[in-house]
Amino acid sequence: MRTCVGCREVAARTALLRVVAESDDDGQWHVAADPHKRRAGRGAWLHPDPACLDLAVRRKAFGRALRAEVAVDAPALRAWVEEQAASRSRSVDTPSSPLPAPSENRKRV
Repeated sequence: MRTCVGCREVAARTALLRVVAESDDDGQWHVAADPHKRRAGRGAWLHPDPACLDLAVRRKAFGRALRAEVAVDAPALRAWVEEQAASRSRSVDTPSSPLPAPSENRKRV
């Protein structure tokens, strides 16, 4: 179980996006998505939801969670989060395999 740095709700690790601090060529640290949860370093956890990202940015939670002075690369991280939210909503709207109606599952006696 992990805590989202945006909304502060506890959720399963599989339901959250891990973000890490990465250094660019200039030596500046910024926040980057770690969807495979394998990058080195300290990580922070975030629901892949634009509302949670907004809360985390407004509360300046990434710097505290990562224990570093990081610049939130909001456009890149926001694009990734919005893409995930959109794909999640598409998969909910169109189920891949329709379930049979409950009456079809009953055993006839």
